Amino acid sequence: MYINLLTQLKNAQMAGKEKIKFPFSKMDEKIASLLAENGFIASVEKKGRGTKRFLEIFLSYKNKKGAIAGFRFVSLPSRRIYKSYKMLKPVRQGFGLAILSTSQGIMTDKEARKKKIGGQVLFEIW
Repeated sequence: MYINLLTQLKNAQMAGKEKIKFPFSKMDEKIASLLAENGFIASVEKKGRGTKRFLEIFLSYKNKKGAIAGFRFVSLPSRRIYKSYKMLKPVRQGFGLAILSTSQGIMTDKEARKKKIGGQVLFEIW
């Protein structure tokens, strides 16, 4: 689940680690690739076969500090938050990123506004 992924990324950056291994799921792979595209992590690779697949995530640092300053979970299992593309606002005046689960897959808030698609807001990261 993406909640564990983000928590492990933040903790690993605070500990100064170079990479982490995380159990594979398609949703976590897509979220990690979006974070890599936007500079929050260096890269992500899928490794292993069958049931022993995992993601190897290389962390990114800026001036010896982790690229992830913080995050906030918007939707929780007990409370789901849905927003239309008109209600999506920039995170931290454009320095952050919101990740949405839409009918066309998982995407950032910028892509969702561009495609005029709303969806479930999973989390915000900056």
